[in-house]
Amino acid sequence: MNRVLSFLLISACTFGYAQEILQPDEAMAIALENNFGILVSKNDQAQAKNNASLLNSRFLPTLSATSGANIAVDNQEATFQDGQTRVIDGAETTRYNASINMNVTLFDGMGRLYNYKRLKEQYELSSLGVRQTIEQTVLQLFSAYYEVARLEEGVRILDQTFENSKRRVERAAKRFEFGSSTRLELLNAKVDLNTDSINLIQQRQSLTNAKRNLNVILARELETDFEVNPMVRFVDEEVLLKQREAYASKNVRLLQVRSNEKINTLNLKSQRSTLYPTLSLSSGYGYNEGMFPATGFLASSQSTGLSAGLTLNWNLFGQGAQQVGIKNAKIALATTELQEKQIEQEVLRDLLNAEGAYRNAIEVYRLQQDNILTATDNFERSKNQFDLGQITSIELRQAQINLLNAELSGVQAKFTAKLAELEYLNQCGALLDVSLN
Repeated sequence: MNRVLSFLLISACTFGYAQEILQPDEAMAIALENNFGILVSKNDQAQAKNNASLLNSRFLPTLSATSGANIAVDNQEATFQDGQTRVIDGAETTRYNASINMNVTLFDGMGRLYNYKRLKEQYELSSLGVRQTIEQTVLQLFSAYYEVARLEEGVRILDQTFENSKRRVERAAKRFEFGSSTRLELLNAKVDLNTDSINLIQQRQSLTNAKRNLNVILARELETDFEVNPMVRFVDEEVLLKQREAYASKNVRLLQVRSNEKINTLNLKSQRSTLYPTLSLSSGYGYNEGMFPATGFLASSQSTGLSAGLTLNWNLFGQGAQQVGIKNAKIALATTELQEKQIEQEVLRDLLNAEGAYRNAIEVYRLQQDNILTATDNFERSKNQFDLGQITSIELRQAQINLLNAELSGVQAKFTAKLAELEYLNQCGALLDVSLN
């Protein structure tokens, strides 16, 4: 038992050193900056932003430059209109050309406009994806944060229980020494002390593991040590009610399905635009030069100049692909409308469940506080009665266990209630809008 006590003494000294106090708002700031999942979602958002750029809209003209050179050497035999014939072996023909060409689509049935709007809406959808990732990360963060807080509180409670058991062993040893109690009472006290020692050791190991889990979410060194703030402040009821009333316009899942509906509406319009003709303007500036053998009418030629033209293209029948595309776009839009109704029902269900869980958790927390007061009073009375010899050590131990269970349950109820509140706010779409400290 001396080895166990030495271990606990060293552990208590280690935990007693001043450490970083990680506040909830600080943990949230670190996660928003470092969390890998959030960074990946922001990269996806950046790609969507690039796709929604005017440079990707096909509104801008195309500009290209071409040049070429061609040399041909062959044997030629030419017969002219006057009957003369000329034969040249190794006749050389040389041609050079260069041009700058511009092409711009003037009208395509509004297809480019609808595609551009669709890309803009996809960027908005990616922004909602980032928000959803952040909300999920925040829930994971506070779940891990309050788990560390719960275990730290548990260590404190178990440490106090251990100290009480140690004093009980000391009293039992003195009473046995003076013959006022039996050896059985001393042995029972030592067994209870060992049990409390084991519980404390296991709780500290669980705390170390929980800190590593939180450091993973914060994306920092796993062995970074810290303490957390166990204080919990619940959101005012009026604020919760206000957020509850606005859930339909703020819940991220509802916003996402509505954004998808807009995208599919624009996609349908884009498919319909293929039924209209396209009008394009092309222009260019070119240079051509050629040198020809004696068999040709010209010895050389050179030309430069501008060119321009309009092209009207109307795909009257594209093997049915246009009609198939329009039909599929209609089906996709109808599917999204059905999904919206389904998600509306699911979100309302989740909201009501979260609200009920929060109300119950708050009530359980309040009842647990009453249990702690009652168990504390019972334990203090039991200690006094034990010192007076009015109750046995077994009855004292039972009172101690009742207090331990009440305190641990109270800590669990506190953080369960806070996490239930966070989930309720998340379903309302207000998790990032309300102060969580």
